[in-house]
Amino acid sequence: MARKKRHEEHANHEAWAIPYGDLVTLLLAFFVVMYSISSVNEGKYRVLSDSMVAAFKGSPRSTQPIQIGDKRPAGSADQAQLGAIPPGTVSRSSFSLPPLPDAPADSGGGEARMEIMADDIRKALAELIELDQVRVRQTPLWVEVEINTDLLFPVGIAQVASAATPTLERLAEILQPLPNRVRIEGHTDDVPISTVRFPSNWELSAARASSVVRLFQERGVAPVRMAAIGLGEFSPVADNISTEGRNRNRRVTIIILASDRMPAEFVEDMAGDALTETAS
Repeated sequence: MARKKRHEEHANHEAWAIPYGDLVTLLLAFFVVMYSISSVNEGKYRVLSDSMVAAFKGSPRSTQPIQIGDKRPAGSADQAQLGAIPPGTVSRSSFSLPPLPDAPADSGGGEARMEIMADDIRKALAELIELDQVRVRQTPLWVEVEINTDLLFPVGIAQVASAATPTLERLAEILQPLPNRVRIEGHTDDVPISTVRFPSNWELSAARASSVVRLFQERGVAPVRMAAIGLGEFSPVADNISTEGRNRNRRVTIIILASDRMPAEFVEDMAGDALTETAS
């Protein structure tokens, strides 16, 4: 019986491709690593270097401070202003409005003038005061006229109601010849509002204060004397649980300052009055 011839196995001539592919991959990884090392962030490297040196009780090797953010030129206005304010001296009372132009100097009768102005306001708004729609408070530093917004604005609206215009016009007649600063604050209750024009009570209260300012300006009160501030529901004078409390919180407060500046006592006394009324 004839023996079968054994076929010779063919050699794999493509075996070189595997180690070649591995070599190319390694070369690619090598060049990626080399590129990343060549583009190291110098600032981060110096921070790391100084941190390591400091950790081992050595002295930092960086001879210059590391700049963080945009570099401002030396002697810029911001640096001059910051350098002129000693640490710990800034407070809310440090910021005041600039003096009014051509304002008469106070000769000591400021408190008497405030009493006369408060009396004039009480006489002009006597009917609304009796109905508890308006409240007038007086201190040596300011006169405060608090008006329920139910009298001034429809619900969710910032335009002054036509029925309330005469009330504000009477106030404007009293304020127009005076030099005093006037601060108009808008307040709401804590019932949320979400409309296209008023996404929150912030916008509603600010818009209502601005409407009063605009009416005063149209009636001759100098705009440079006035400021409109929206405080939303965050400065209540009563609770928001009852209907009566919410009605008290929905208000516009007109504050006539005794001088052309905002004294420190103004903020403190206002806070004290709010706490006293809330407690009562």
